Amino acid sequence: MATSSQNPLLAGRAPASALRSGAEYLKSLRDGRRVYLDGELVKDVTEHPALREAARSIARLYDIAAAPENREVMTFTSPKTGAPVHRGYQIPKTHADLKARRLFSEKWAEATFGLMGRTPDHVAGFFCGYATKPSLFAAGGKQFGENVVRLYEEARDNHLYMSYAIVPPQIDRSKPAHKQTDPTLHAGVVKERDDGIVISGAQQLATGGIYSDWLHLSCIQPLQPGDENYANGLVVPINAPGLKLYPRRAFARADMNSVDYPLSSRFDETDSYVIFDNVFVPWENVYCYRNIDLCRNQWHLTPAHAYGNLQAQVRYGAKLRFMIGLAKRMNENTGHDNNPPVQMAMGELAALVSIVESMAIAQEVVATTDADGVLWPSRTTLYAVMAMQSEFNGRMLEIIRELSGSAMITLPSSAGDFDNPEMAHDLEKYMCSASSDAKTRMAIMRLLWDFIGSEFGSRHQQYEKFYGGGTYVVKQSINRLYDYKRATALVDAALALPPVGAKH
Repeated sequence: MATSSQNPLLAGRAPASALRSGAEYLKSLRDGRRVYLDGELVKDVTEHPALREAARSIARLYDIAAAPENREVMTFTSPKTGAPVHRGYQIPKTHADLKARRLFSEKWAEATFGLMGRTPDHVAGFFCGYATKPSLFAAGGKQFGENVVRLYEEARDNHLYMSYAIVPPQIDRSKPAHKQTDPTLHAGVVKERDDGIVISGAQQLATGGIYSDWLHLSCIQPLQPGDENYANGLVVPINAPGLKLYPRRAFARADMNSVDYPLSSRFDETDSYVIFDNVFVPWENVYCYRNIDLCRNQWHLTPAHAYGNLQAQVRYGAKLRFMIGLAKRMNENTGHDNNPPVQMAMGELAALVSIVESMAIAQEVVATTDADGVLWPSRTTLYAVMAMQSEFNGRMLEIIRELSGSAMITLPSSAGDFDNPEMAHDLEKYMCSASSDAKTRMAIMRLLWDFIGSEFGSRHQQYEKFYGGGTYVVKQSINRLYDYKRATALVDAALALPPVGAKH
């Protein structure tokens, strides 16, 4: 078994002694990763016109975390190296620790307006959770408990970006993995060697995968006896030989400018189908191997799912603040801000945004400490808000559509219209508002259209609807966790009240 210094996950990377800069992050993406888009192999994701601006948006997050003025909010001291590392990798032992994680994620989320859902602090939360319970993984073999802690520490101390692919492909959902027409359709073990395993097959959804350092492969869906080859947990570098990423259609395009598409052009993190074509994984990068029970239990017998999705709710709260801010600016611009029906609609928006914001804080306030001294965010609170997310999100978008009326579909065709003197004269005269000139009004409405009406906006609507998987899955989780004993005790107490009044 190789040592950490021989680990291909860190090949060519010196041990981190300082926080990673945005420039260093962008340089690391030029590593031969195989990303296929529009029928071609992308030579450099940092220069491809459909991908480069999102890469730069992530690079900016690294610069924010490395800025000296943000040191307290964004970092803590690695217990292994003594160097500053991102708080997204901090394992909370106190309520103050959990709050610090939230403020870290909030800083990053607001820098992307909540529009990049799988920033480096998301999967970091999952590995924080795994590292708190090495004994769970060691039950499958001592080395797996050691591996999961070491992988967490290496990612933490090198400020790495992990993405994950944990959902099998939608080929034939009526059959388990091992009964598919081809045993290599779902990503699984096809060969075991003395020095590791070989993986072949596909997995999804790898949001942000093309921009990450490592890919985490596992399975979050229930597996059945016979599916052992697919019940794994492991990490591979994104440029691993045989690993291929097929992103969906990019919403940023070469002919796109940031005036007409201010969000699509900057924050499309992409979602990728991942193909493992005989990818070799050394044993030291495997923490779960052909173990259906452990593959299932990693999500909920550790605080991994709670940590990762607390970050997700902090990110979602930032996105909703941006959403309601857009609506407020639109109303101010059109002069409808003091209209009673508009105020009522805005009040409903504010109520829904406040619920999400408050539920993130509530997860800290009612967090509980387990027997190992590890603080778990309140899962009841987490799954309660996740269960309502798809309904809240759809309702809020509908309110904003009602408030906007025709405003989003009567915009000029492009920023180039203002370059034509005749057109510019008409636009400046007839498309201004009571409180702003035409260009300012157009800028606000372009933001709103890109948020709601563009391909980018439509993807986000779908993304939030299924963020936690099918809503029935999340609702089943809250149903399992809710304190029905306390609730039914009230019913029993009511039934036990002594009779009073007239006899019947």
